[in-house]
Amino acid sequence: MNGNWVIGITGASGAIYGVRLCQVLLTQGQDVHLIITEAGWRVLHDELDWNVSKRKETLEAHFGGLKGTYKFHPIADIGASVASGSFRTRGMVVIPCSMGTLSGIARAASDNLLERTADVMLKEGRTLILVPRETPLHAIHLENMLTLSRMGVRMLPAMPAFYNRPSSIDEMVDFLVGKVLDSMNIEHSLYRRWGENDEQS
Repeated sequence: MNGNWVIGITGASGAIYGVRLCQVLLTQGQDVHLIITEAGWRVLHDELDWNVSKRKETLEAHFGGLKGTYKFHPIADIGASVASGSFRTRGMVVIPCSMGTLSGIARAASDNLLERTADVMLKEGRTLILVPRETPLHAIHLENMLTLSRMGVRMLPAMPAFYNRPSSIDEMVDFLVGKVLDSMNIEHSLYRRWGENDEQS
């Protein structure tokens, strides 16, 4: 099932997760509304060597020419379409999600477009998935996660698995992105599921 998905990328480490999720969605023909915080742009530069001084061209180089369409919304554009509950989306994923952004969502702060859009997902009862990436966690982090979990937000920490014996960073990234896609109810073949080899033998 195709439709609009909002993807947020924040300043937590693990920008590759958000980039890979966008690429998989677009390859499948999904439509993506992309929001990147200023700290998120910094991490895209630091971890993936993105040229963030030419944002439009850089986004097109990584997300253009695929089956689906993407639309980038500047973080300060509170009047963007995704900031309104009347704009139909299937849901939102914040990947990776910094503890600062998670706190803002838990408090319904709506200080920027990403937080406002997440608040729209909550008030409209739509899918909201957060992929926090921080360690260690203190009590306030955990309390914010619990607050959102009780509201139906799916918490999917960026924790790799090793039962599938990953041989590369790409395979570890695909595992996590695949788990996110599972929570989005989107079919994929990014990782081998437990027991698949047993069923085929």
